[in-house]
Order: sequence, then C-alpha cells, then structure tokens
Amino acid sequence: MAIPRPEYPRPQFVRDEWLCLNGEWQFEIDPGDSGLERGLVARELANRIQVPFCPESPLSGIGNKDFMNAVWYRRVVDIPAGWAGKRVLLHFQAVDYDATIWIDGVEAARHRGGFTPISVDVSSFWTPGKPVVIVVRARDTKEGPKPFGKQSQQYGSHGCHYTRTTGIWQTVWLEATGVVALKRPRITPDLAAGAFRLELPLTGNVDGAFVRVVLKDAKGVVADSSVRADLDLSPRLDLFIPEDRRRPWSIADPHLYDLELTLTGADGKVIDRATSYAGLRGVSIHGKKIKINGQSVFQRLVLDQGYYPDGIMTAPSDAALISDIKLSMEAGFNGARLHQKVFEERFLYHADRLGYIVWGEFADWGAGGHGSGNDHQQHAITYAAQWLEELERDYSHPSIVGWCALNETHQPLHDRITNLDDATRALFLAAKAMDTTRPVLDTSGYAHRVPEADVYDSHDYIGESDFEKGIERFALGHAHMADDKPFINGDRNMSVPYRGQPYFVSEFGGFKWVVDAALEPEAAAADRSRSWGYGSNPTSLEDFYRRFEAVCKVLLDNPYMFGYCYTQLTDIDLEENGIYCFDRTAKFDSARLSAIQKRIAAIEEA
Repeated sequence: MAIPRPEYPRPQFVRDEWLCLNGEWQFEIDPGDSGLERGLVARELANRIQVPFCPESPLSGIGNKDFMNAVWYRRVVDIPAGWAGKRVLLHFQAVDYDATIWIDGVEAARHRGGFTPISVDVSSFWTPGKPVVIVVRARDTKEGPKPFGKQSQQYGSHGCHYTRTTGIWQTVWLEATGVVALKRPRITPDLAAGAFRLELPLTGNVDGAFVRVVLKDAKGVVADSSVRADLDLSPRLDLFIPEDRRRPWSIADPHLYDLELTLTGADGKVIDRATSYAGLRGVSIHGKKIKINGQSVFQRLVLDQGYYPDGIMTAPSDAALISDIKLSMEAGFNGARLHQKVFEERFLYHADRLGYIVWGEFADWGAGGHGSGNDHQQHAITYAAQWLEELERDYSHPSIVGWCALNETHQPLHDRITNLDDATRALFLAAKAMDTTRPVLDTSGYAHRVPEADVYDSHDYIGESDFEKGIERFALGHAHMADDKPFINGDRNMSVPYRGQPYFVSEFGGFKWVVDAALEPEAAAADRSRSWGYGSNPTSLEDFYRRFEAVCKVLLDNPYMFGYCYTQLTDIDLEENGIYCFDRTAKFDSARLSAIQKRIAAIEEA
C-alpha cells in the first residue's frame, strides 16, 4: 500500500537523510484515559490506523467521531544502519492536543498544543541494528480552556464548529543530522540593502567550526559567505545580492532563491548540511496603506479554514493543498486569512512559490475569547507558548505578510484591566518580539485592546433580511474613513479608539448558495435545514453575483481600505457560504468572480 502524504514535510529546511513514518500504525482508543495504568506502553494495540489522518476521518480507517479522551499509537521502526554515529531526530508535525512519547518504554518527550511540531532526539535510545518501539499517547479531553480552533465541543457539527481532530494529524518522520547540527535558520529579507540577513542557530559549538551559506538562482551562485561557528550559539551573516541578480518576491513574480547551508569542522570536513530557500520581499506601512516592495497592493483575501470532507484538518494529498490555492486565485483572490488553524508547512511552501499572500493566525477559539460577558484567557501562558512555536516555525516564509493571534474576542471595556487585556497584549508583544518585519493585528474583529497595534479591522456581515437595506447600511458604515471614523464592531464599547492605522474588513460576505443537492457530498447535504450563510439568501445565481459585486465594490472603492477578506473559500459541514462546495466542486463562474475583484482598488490609485 502506498505511503499516505509521502512528501517532505518541512520544505524550507531540508536534509537528504530522512524517513517518512506515515502509513499503518497500531492504534487504540482509551476512553477512560487509563491506558498508562493498563500497560498500553508495553503491549500491542488492538486496532490499526493510517497516519497522518486523525481517527475521526474516513481516510484514517477508523472514522470514530465521538469524543476520545485519549488515544494511543504504536510502531516498531528500523532506523537506517547508515545513520549510526549521527543524531537521529523523530518529528511529529502536529499532534492534538497533549502528547507523550515513549521510546522503548522510556518517556522521551511531552508537548502541549495541537498545531505545532514536536521533535524528539532518539539517539540515546537507539542501538544500531536494533529497531525502536515508538509509543504515543494523545489526550484531547473536553475539560478546561484550550485553543481548539473550529473543532466542535458538541458531539456533532453545529454553527461554525466542525468535526474534531484528535491525535496525530500531520506527518511523522525521522531525520539524521550531525552530532552538532544546524537548527532552523531565521531568514530576514532586507529589500533596501538587497540582502538576506541570516541567524544560524546551532545545537552546540565545535572549536574551529564554520557555517557557510551559498545563495543561488537559476543562473548559479549569487552570493557565498562564511562565519565562525565556535563563538556564538547563533552565528549571523549577511548575503548581499549584486544589483543585476536582485529579483524581489511578489504576487506577480514569486521568485525564490535557493540556499545551501553547511557546518564544517576545523579540518574542513562537513559536520552537517541542509538546504533552504528565501524570497526577497519587504512589507511597509505608509499611512493607511500596506505596501509590498514599496507598491500598494490591495489584499483581496479569502477566509480559508483548511477543512476537507475525508481528511478533516489534514489535506488528503499535497495536490489538494496546491488546488486550494489555485481555486482561490482563479476566483480573483490574491491571498488568504489562514483562519483558526495553523496550516501545515507545505501549504506555506506552495503559497511561497505560487505568489499567494497570507496572514498567519492561531487557533485561539476555545481559549475563552469568544462570547460576551466573560473574563477571558485565564491560561494565556499556554497560548503564548504555542503561538511562539508557530511564529518560530513560520518566520521565514515570504508569503506571510502579517500576523494575528486572536479572532473575535468579545468583552466590553472595563474600568479594570482584565485577563483579556493581558492576553491580547502578551500575544501581540510575542509576535512583535519574534518578528519586527511584519505588521501585527491584535485581534481580528471586535475587542481591540492594544492601542499601538499596526493594523485595525472589523467584521461586517450583512445580516439584514432585506439586502437592499443591508448594503445601504454596509456602505454607510464604511463611508467615514476620511474622518478616521471606521466601522467598529460592538458599538465601540469593546475596543480602544482607532488611531489611523491601515484598516480592512477582515470578514464580510458569506452569502449562502446551495447547488443541486445531488451534486454535493453527503456531509454537506446531510441536514439542509441546519445549513446556513449570513443574512438572507440570494434568490438566484444572478442575485448572488449582484450581491458579491455590491459588497466588493464598497470596499474596493474606499481609498482608505487596504484590503478585505471574503467569507469563505469552501462550504464546511453545515456552512454553505463558500465560493466552492466542500468537495471543491464549482458553485459559481470563477472567471466572473475574478473579473469583479480585478478592478483597480481606490487605494492602489491614490
């Protein structure tokens, strides 16, 4: 049987020696979370599962959609004999939610968070020539606040909450490195200087060692530089690009340079090596404009939640990730809000190479920030830790043009400072500390709490039953930007005042349109009475196009609006407000939607 999802899972930091561990694993559901006491660490498990698909998904071979307090995985692995004498790392790209990993019965790692990678050094557990037994327990209980994004906390899907994901849901793999090794570089483009500035963290130092970095394009070597690697744990160097080889990364020309990284000892022998890539791209703020490479680019974004009928949060194939980006671009969008989910890295890789801009977000729902009247984010340190892991993983991707950790936080402003105030500031400052090169939005919609946030936004759906009255209200609500009086959610009683930042409507539209039920997947057509979109439903296809054009026109024609984000790319479960069906079949004429959006925006002309 073919290995599912066999492609390299971390395209921006690649080593030649690696082994994909996707495929069949032993598996067992542990309803009472008593498996440790019952000896599941040391025995065979009862069932089989196809990793990396979660047990709720059809592709896993399990298809259990009930709550699973804990699940166990087991696999016996033969590590290549040629890796003897090297450091061997075991990687889990994502396990939801609390993971504990045992190697040959000894606990080797534990990790909290369902969206970011886990790495385990198994070298000390492995004797060359002998297999190792990997056992994983993933706990995913309902109790306590935790960032679960759009995963339903009821048995079934409801509203905008969808089928859950438990346990392993991204690729599991091994790689061999030097005993002292390169860690993932931080690559910062410096467009003004025509350079890349690299931080090159190491696992340790070796006397006389050097790190060499070679930058290449299609013509060959562009720059070549070395730095001593025995004085700092994170050496730094700059790679300056000759003017005739400078080619900025952009939506129209998503050019990527290749990087070769080599760690050598005093004797010149290679200790470790890896490859990477980088895009020369700058993001800047000019009044109410956000510019890319000094040019005002209206951000025609779509809300992408990354769910699939058969894989849930896991794309069934790498081709499916590429297809989602291309479907969005065919409909006229040039990017996406990656909404309430940390997308797998291969999506970002394809965005990098296809010229598709994205906002990196965190799956904060479940952390207590959504819903009125509550004090929120009582466990902000947990969310900050997971948010920092995402920022570290994704820092070097040129397609990411902004960060936002929170979505639709609800709470009126109080006379006293609240947990929500602290959490919003903590996550904002974490992003700014990790990355000074991109704008950061404190929260998407509703309770803005950080006055110095780089961006301000609102969510504005036409909820009126009469669309004509709704579009009139929509237009009026965004007509006062010239006076620095934008539409603000919550009648301004949730947020600090707007202070002239770049502004966009980061959720709007969401009109429900139902295609012939016979053409829809069973999941989407199961309960039509509960399916939904925003506001009244279009009465015909022509009425949908009219509405889509009307809302887009209001925002495109506003000279103080730097972008928008339409809800959403696809239908999901009960939501039938996508541009495409849940199975990605067409609902509309994409060329017509693209033509509506491709008009030059007012802010691009100003």
